[in-house]
Amino acid sequence: MQEYKVTQITKDQIVPLAERMKKAGRYLVMIHGYLNKEGQPVVCWDYSVPPAIESYQVVGETKLPSIGELYDTAATWPERELNELFGLEFEGLDMSKRLFLPEDMLETQGKGQIMVTPLSELVDNMNKVKEEE
Repeated sequence: MQEYKVTQITKDQIVPLAERMKKAGRYLVMIHGYLNKEGQPVVCWDYSVPPAIESYQVVGETKLPSIGELYDTAATWPERELNELFGLEFEGLDMSKRLFLPEDMLETQGKGQIMVTPLSELVDNMNKVKEEE
């Protein structure tokens, strides 16, 4: 079984870490994020460092540097997803086109609206619509 190691870092450490990993020939496995119990964004950069996956986490930041110049699509695609779904900004990331959300969706609902609407609220709204029918 592969080991999973987690290390907290600051946003200033993201690019130097990515440069060291790239120079060492380490693969970027994924960049992913979630909201913690306090509602703060947690963004994780996972690298393959056999026999483990090393995850480096930044908590509470909404503006982060992009590592797309180092890891190309392996970095830019998940950075763009996090931008669309959570409203996180990645400095230097080209966001001239959306990945999958309609172009006008964020204008009418706000950035990251999909991820910040509680499920209970969505269910309540759905039930209200059914009652009105």
